[in-house]
Amino acid sequence: MSLTTRLRFLTYSHRVATHLHHFYSTSSILSQNSSTPLSSKSKTRSALSLLKSEQNPHKILEICHAASLTPESHLDRIAFSVAISKLSESNHFDTIRQFLDDLLTSRPDLKTERFASHAIVLYGQAKMIPQAIDTFKRIHDLGIPRTVKSLNALLFACLLAKDYKELNRVYIEFPKFYEIQPNLDTFNTVIKGFSESGSTSSGYSVLAELERKSVKPNATTFGNLLAGFYKEGKFEDVGKVLKLMENHGVNRGIGTYNIRIQSLCKLKKSSEAKALMDGMLSRGMKPNSDTYSHLIHGFCKEGDLEEGKKLLKSMKSRGIQPSSDCYYSLVYFLCQGKDFDAALLIAKESMEKGWIPNFGTMKSLVEGLVGVSKVDEAREVIKQVKEKVIKNVEMWDEIEAGLPQ
Repeated sequence: MSLTTRLRFLTYSHRVATHLHHFYSTSSILSQNSSTPLSSKSKTRSALSLLKSEQNPHKILEICHAASLTPESHLDRIAFSVAISKLSESNHFDTIRQFLDDLLTSRPDLKTERFASHAIVLYGQAKMIPQAIDTFKRIHDLGIPRTVKSLNALLFACLLAKDYKELNRVYIEFPKFYEIQPNLDTFNTVIKGFSESGSTSSGYSVLAELERKSVKPNATTFGNLLAGFYKEGKFEDVGKVLKLMENHGVNRGIGTYNIRIQSLCKLKKSSEAKALMDGMLSRGMKPNSDTYSHLIHGFCKEGDLEEGKKLLKSMKSRGIQPSSDCYYSLVYFLCQGKDFDAALLIAKESMEKGWIPNFGTMKSLVEGLVGVSKVDEAREVIKQVKEKVIKNVEMWDEIEAGLPQ
């Protein structure tokens, strides 16, 4: 064998060995206690579990690479989001840029507008709008078609980052410059931006543009306007929007009622919100768990804990299953109001369903129970929490050790 051939063989062997080492080491990250290959879904679940507790940016990237995440799967999108949140919280913005750029350029399966759009949204989540815009501009150079899908992703990224000025600029300039025809999602995102930024009245001009382009508005269009006008206390405009819904033949469904009920509760007008729900019931419309969640939170925040408890009973009697938020709100506010007996009963019911209120709320409950000489009940709460959670176990051990004997 000639020297050249031997060198080629050695180089090839080194590459194979490196690839195999990388393959097995990354796979072992996700399946440390098993030699059985993991399915795609199992990989993502394992990655999510590891990401939630990992702080090291290099390990976060290793976990994501090992799971071979794609935006096709809902679970994978959650894993991407958790990874980006972790990196942005620790200010590793260069790592985020390198990670997303590498995925876009090195993985052929991700050279799609779907992934490019997802990357743009992830930049928005990290408040990296210049990078989101740069990715949108580079899409065509990467051989990826640029359509209204990526434009809407960019607008949504601005919304996530609360960069309303840039959102408006993109909406005004980009469709014309890149020859992209906006669709209903485009207009709805822009209206939501105006609503969130306290300039909901500007949404009327977007609505007019929508009509000029013969795009029919939907419940989301009007819901965004309603939420904004409620937030700004412009009740006359709320009436105008409801009339516009009627004129456009858009039904006031449960979603619209929930927006109105939540908005009134935020304004500490929970009694008015409940009257709105009563009106729904009289029209034969059935509220859902979100309706009750808004009302329970609203009444409890206003100090009417009895009404909050009544609402929980009422929804059960109507065959509506309470959501985790219903329980979390009640346990939190009952502890604040020092009604620890009621808080304990509702916390137990929540935990039976697998829903554990956050550490602060449960700590407040335990301390409250100890304060009213119910140490055994406090100890039982700690036991149940420790059986169901993996976070803060050491802190719970400390609290348990400090209980009166």
